[in-house]
Amino acid sequence: MKKRIRILNVLLVVGITLILLYFIPLHYYVTKPGLAEPLRPYVKVDGAKKDKGEFMLTTVAMGKANIYSYIATKVNDNYHLYKIDEIKVKGESDEDYQFRQLRYMEESKQAAILNAYKQAHKTYKVTENGIVVVSVIHDMPAFHVLKLGDVITKINGKEIRTLTDFTNTVQASKPGTNFNLEVNREGKIENFNIKTKTFKDEPNRAGIGVSIAGNLELTTNPKVKINSEEIGGPSAGLMFALEIYDQLKDEHLAKGHEIAGTGTLDIDGVVGPIGGISQKIIAASNAGAEIFFAPNENGKKNSNYNEAVKSAKKHKLKMKIVPINTYSDAITYLEKLKTKK
Repeated sequence: MKKRIRILNVLLVVGITLILLYFIPLHYYVTKPGLAEPLRPYVKVDGAKKDKGEFMLTTVAMGKANIYSYIATKVNDNYHLYKIDEIKVKGESDEDYQFRQLRYMEESKQAAILNAYKQAHKTYKVTENGIVVVSVIHDMPAFHVLKLGDVITKINGKEIRTLTDFTNTVQASKPGTNFNLEVNREGKIENFNIKTKTFKDEPNRAGIGVSIAGNLELTTNPKVKINSEEIGGPSAGLMFALEIYDQLKDEHLAKGHEIAGTGTLDIDGVVGPIGGISQKIIAASNAGAEIFFAPNENGKKNSNYNEAVKSAKKHKLKMKIVPINTYSDAITYLEKLKTKK
């Protein structure tokens, strides 16, 4: 009887230990294949008709590592391990990181709408309203001055409307250059003086230590609404733009095919690289995608496209991987695509 009690006590201790290990976070993040979902429920263009086929949004699932997910990265190459400073800016809280990702998503949606309406020759109007602060680097001059969500509208009295206006003004400066910033903070205009400083990891470059995003206001005809909910990051830009364009046009752009993809998109239609593409193509394949658009980065050796092709071969995926440099590349490919029987 005593022996049985001792065994039960040991099992109880082991069980409690295993449970506690699950809840003890490590200083890493783990990513794995996420979901591939149809975009039509997220995008609504007034008057759009139902299409044949689908454009799909792909995601990567990410969470703080515990001992079990850490071990999973050692035995399953679909799980990837990242140090915290590879994911978050130094000194950035979880809430700040989420704010940055959601702001990048907002910027991505704006670029998607702009490209789609331009391509479809539909009416749109763009108003540029300065730039938004989405993160502030620890130990840099802006850290104790600017806040997330601040909108910088002027520097030294000169209007700042776009990201280029800001970078051309600040990045060309020498360390110790003083800038007077006019900032819209929650509807109130404030002014701050900030001196530039060299970056710790880039001693030949000076700045104030902020990450920024565009702050466009778009009005369109017909109206469009994108409900991205809690999806963050800029990587859905290309696919959002294709879904919007598809709803703007009478013909079926997907032509009955299941088409997934990824890639950032700027207001000029350039498609940029993203992280986790080897995991995204697995998510897309699992969801039944036949075609996957991957950023080609103008043929760079280690491009997203080349990584996707390599991963697709390794996992014996049947999807066709298509290299994309610009939004127009994707439209041209789809216009030539044969309708699925």
